[in-house]
Amino acid sequence: MSEHPLCTQAVVLVGGEGTRLRPITSRVPKPVAPVVERPFITYVLDLLARHGVQRVIFSSGFLASAIETECGDGLQYGIAVEHVVESEPLGTAGAIKNVQSRLDDGPLFALNGDVLTDVDLGALARLHKEKAAMATIFLTPVEDPRRYGLVCVRPDASVSSFVEKPGNEHSGGGLINAGVYVLEPPVLEMIPAGRMFSIERGVFPKLAQAGSLFAFVGAAYWRDIGTPESYLQAHFDILEGALKTAVADELGPGYVHVSSSARVAATARIVPPSYVADGAEVGAGAQVGPLAVIGAGASVGEGATVVESVVQAGARVGAHASVEGSVLVRDSWVGAGTQVSHAILGEACRVGAGNRLANGICLHPGVELPDNSVQFRDVEQSGEGR
Repeated sequence: MSEHPLCTQAVVLVGGEGTRLRPITSRVPKPVAPVVERPFITYVLDLLARHGVQRVIFSSGFLASAIETECGDGLQYGIAVEHVVESEPLGTAGAIKNVQSRLDDGPLFALNGDVLTDVDLGALARLHKEKAAMATIFLTPVEDPRRYGLVCVRPDASVSSFVEKPGNEHSGGGLINAGVYVLEPPVLEMIPAGRMFSIERGVFPKLAQAGSLFAFVGAAYWRDIGTPESYLQAHFDILEGALKTAVADELGPGYVHVSSSARVAATARIVPPSYVADGAEVGAGAQVGPLAVIGAGASVGEGATVVESVVQAGARVGAHASVEGSVLVRDSWVGAGTQVSHAILGEACRVGAGNRLANGICLHPGVELPDNSVQFRDVEQSGEGR
């Protein structure tokens, strides 16, 4: 933790509906979706607490009660948490404006609530103070910025311009807005109250034009977990220790955590990196990992394999079934001998025995498939599709 933090308050934006992450978020808000058996938002709270932030205000909207139930007053995470609920979506700037009355007169961190990062917030705040900036944004390099907005920076670290839809000339890489900011209180006066307003489009370009917007460019880990593919990759990155997390301490140098209450058969194999949570069961001859998370109370049947996948709490994988590159949302189950490859099963799905699901298929919560009802053939070999 920073000895003398320059910024001790933060606003975390958690009001989105997480539509791109469905069916993982069909019944839970994205901040509460489990990532290696912890609600995602706890990684954000850990980051803030580690850098001396004492108070966090969640600006919530969709399924706000689930976030409040999970985080409460924040004391279990070593940080004081307050919750403010939007009556209607207000955008990134409007959501910050909406909590203005809860803030003190010092600078604040503002973070998008779907970003997984271990950025050095202390260094970000120090640069902000050194430059006497009105706002400072964390930028991260990406290989292809065309799906993001590109940010152009001068040698003195001031932001010169934004390129909203970069063309092919920028396909070789660039810097993008990573969704972590330091803001001075006067910035909030630039935001109209009570209506949708974007900080990226309505505030930052004006500050850049005035020469008061600066950029902190770091080599820190960063990932937006907004899609199923990115959500799954975030698990892998945490398991492999690509960023500093409390989970890394549980895994230890062997990159394996098996809860003392889990029941793992003597002939089962747990291949690192892997995480097996409380009360989980792994049957005889089964293989879990590499890159697998078995949630609390979940089960992997005899002879089954779970590789590069997440099996959330209470989910079941039947005997001799295989799960690869997939997510089984809580309380879903896969019947004996079924193959699941690069698919997402929503909460409480029931997939009978002998099925084959592949090619990015997503099942919404509660879907039931009878035995031997779905077969995906190999497109490259048969040329027939499915």
